[in-house]
Amino acid sequence: MKELKEAILTRGKAVNQDVLLVDSFLNHQVDPTLMHDIGESFAAHFKPLGIDRVLTIESSGIAPAAFTAYTLGVPLVIMKKQMSRIMTGDLLQTTVRSFTKGTEYQLTVKRDFLPEKEQILFIDDFLASGEAAFGAIKLVEEAHSTLAGIGIVIEKSFQSGRKRLDDLHIPVLSLARIISMGPEGIEFLE
Repeated sequence: MKELKEAILTRGKAVNQDVLLVDSFLNHQVDPTLMHDIGESFAAHFKPLGIDRVLTIESSGIAPAAFTAYTLGVPLVIMKKQMSRIMTGDLLQTTVRSFTKGTEYQLTVKRDFLPEKEQILFIDDFLASGEAAFGAIKLVEEAHSTLAGIGIVIEKSFQSGRKRLDDLHIPVLSLARIISMGPEGIEFLE
């Protein structure tokens, strides 16, 4: 996606070969025009799969997922990384390791928000090792629904996540695929 790649090059910053800061438009400050375009791209690609709801993880995936859900006209479900006192009832949970933070967290969603026999689209901001996506896959399977597709805003193609997902034969659309990055620059896979 041309506009996204341009934003990465002009407003993003590759701190090193593993960390890309995109906080000026994706995950701290949000560019709603760009998120609208991202949502349109994901919706157009995945609409033929009959998506019933969009699923994401708090917090960086919310903006692109919300615009995607809005465009598709389906609910958005946000999986939580932290439990709260008001999160009760029948919960689905799994442990996920965050590549960025190097910590583990409990990915949690109310079973009521992932009904059985639905087509689910998972949207996330980054794909690195694929841990977040595999957490989503596990919870969707526990809900007895189908993960119909995965939409990734920025993929770090030099890490293992894409290969791991390709082995499962789940359709994945990454809008910007980076093959190398660092302070000297960012190179995209075309």
